[in-house]
Amino acid sequence: MVGYGYGTLCDELNRLSRIYPFLQVEVIGESVMGKGIPALRIGQGARELHVNAAVHANEWITTPLIMQFVEDLACSYARGTAWHGRNTRRLLSEYSLWVVPMVNPDGVELVLNGVSSEHPFQANLLEWNEGEPDFSSWKANIRGVDLNDQFPAHWEEEAERRGQPGPGPRDYGGEKPLTEPEAVALARFTEYHPFEFVVSLHTQGREIYWNYRGYEPPESEAFAEQLAKVSGYEPVKLTDSDAGYKDWFIQHFRRPGFTVEVGVGVNPLPAESFAELYAEIAPILLTALDLQTVNQ
Repeated sequence: MVGYGYGTLCDELNRLSRIYPFLQVEVIGESVMGKGIPALRIGQGARELHVNAAVHANEWITTPLIMQFVEDLACSYARGTAWHGRNTRRLLSEYSLWVVPMVNPDGVELVLNGVSSEHPFQANLLEWNEGEPDFSSWKANIRGVDLNDQFPAHWEEEAERRGQPGPGPRDYGGEKPLTEPEAVALARFTEYHPFEFVVSLHTQGREIYWNYRGYEPPESEAFAEQLAKVSGYEPVKLTDSDAGYKDWFIQHFRRPGFTVEVGVGVNPLPAESFAELYAEIAPILLTALDLQTVNQ
């Protein structure tokens, strides 16, 4: 796996839909450059959960990680076999898991393929990247806006703290919240569904962020500790961070939200680390799928 881009994701969604007809795929919006942002549902339960990935472009490895999880979960469900000791048919009769595997498709393509002379944003991108043709460190969307600084949760304070005056590879939250179509699509999708909790996959640090300014419900810390226990990750009570998807979800809905920082190293994490990363993240996601049952 050299890189996992938007075309690979679309091919995988088509393949899995053919093998497992109980999977549901829909498009929740479009990127700046018109790429459909797909969402994938597995499960028939009334209780809905959500996981998203590749909000940051150079964290693209989170996309194949969540797609591998969906495939393994679907395989277990179809065969009626237990997975990591869990009855997946029971879980997926009670829950529906909605996955948005690539929130930032334009940015992922930029990181993996660079910018060609035909690219409509070529001149701007090179300027924002200080003339560098290597975009491997790029986190933002194609307009140079960091999608995880785009949400209306103390946005002004985050913008002031970042001090980023305009578009660039990272940390520019836009002119105001929710200016970017990718962030708008994710926010509308989240408002439409009654998610009991959400997980946003990022890299790196092997940490789980679970709080936001005291808006989180009492059970959030205990949930984070359970996720940490099965993975060896560290649950972290975060301060001085605003305007992220997890922050907005917690503040807006007063429900548990988590940012999981997968792996350790320098972004983008190498594709060769996929198996090791998956061994860490699969127990987290499977435990997350069962958290509400455990704590009823």
